[in-house]
Amino acid sequence: MAERVAVLLASLALLAGCAGPVAGTARPVQLSDGDRAKFKEYYERLNKAGDTSASEQQKLLKDTQHPDFRQKTCDLRGATIKVEPTWSTLRMDADWAPPGEKAHPRGDVYVVAVTVTLRQEDAVIGSQIGSLHVVLLEDHVFGFAPCLGG
Repeated sequence: MAERVAVLLASLALLAGCAGPVAGTARPVQLSDGDRAKFKEYYERLNKAGDTSASEQQKLLKDTQHPDFRQKTCDLRGATIKVEPTWSTLRMDADWAPPGEKAHPRGDVYVVAVTVTLRQEDAVIGSQIGSLHVVLLEDHVFGFAPCLGG
């Protein structure tokens, strides 16, 4: 059990998608209220699915994976995540590409600071502050499913 917890905690560090400093200058995002609401709804749905079950959240992550990266989904091994964005940090990130990729995803890419909590059943395994990327493409919000290493 201790080894599993150690792997999950180490994996949480990877969960935020290489959450080091993000180059660039912070500027207020020019989003309509409707588009901003779409981002908020995306994370609300993600958290609600995690509250329901690991399989529900896994399905939602698969369904909302960016269409250009659908083959890059990962299994959270029965764990769930709760994502709490800090909306004042939401900004465009036009130069970002997913780790290991050279191409910028289609759509408008945004990055937001988040607190991510990893849960196994009802137990909190770990929590980390990092950043996550989301994309507004053809009026829909898509993300990039996190992967647990180990």
